Amino acid sequence: MKILLLEDDFMLNEMIDEYLTSTGHLIKSTRTGSECLNLLKEQEFDLLILDINVPDIDGFTILETLHKQKRDIPTIYISALIDIEDISRAFDIGCYDYLKKPFHLKELTIRINRLLKNQITPTQHKRLSKSYSFDCEGLTLYFNKEPHILPRRQIKIIEVLAKNRSLIVDYDMFKEYAYNGDEVDISTIRSEINRIKKVLKEDFIINIRGSGYMIKIPQ
Repeated sequence: MKILLLEDDFMLNEMIDEYLTSTGHLIKSTRTGSECLNLLKEQEFDLLILDINVPDIDGFTILETLHKQKRDIPTIYISALIDIEDISRAFDIGCYDYLKKPFHLKELTIRINRLLKNQITPTQHKRLSKSYSFDCEGLTLYFNKEPHILPRRQIKIIEVLAKNRSLIVDYDMFKEYAYNGDEVDISTIRSEINRIKKVLKEDFIINIRGSGYMIKIPQ
């Protein structure tokens, strides 16, 4: 997932950033509310992890601002605030979860994994590049929000890559998901992916030599 982290404590910010990066997530971290909002204007994120009491613009205001803009991004609050009124307000304005400090970093991962399991996401569209996204529910590839039509097998290849962004998809996974478990040789899979790459207007499928292919989470 591409995650935006807002935490003003330098050491905790670094610890969360390093830990979540090590578990395969792409992290953008900030220590002020204003910088957080600026990043939200410039980029898209799959999840927000927000402290509440931070310099200039607090975590509550950030989520309220997004809702006014009709932007729905799953949000986990991490805060030292333990008053029930603060916790109630967090859920009233639409956070997904609330984690009281101090907490174990693995607990944060558990909350994130629960979110993924429940598929609480603002959209089933996975960003693949600057202009491409993939609708995992409708199995449709979009270029600048317009459908980019591909044959069914090629769509299945894009699907397994999109659902495993930032992870290597090996040839056995392609056989299972795109070829229904049929025995096909590696050269056949490579040829099909090369045909996809030739018709794409942006080159976002990366060949991992000897292993398979992947799509990185866009910056």
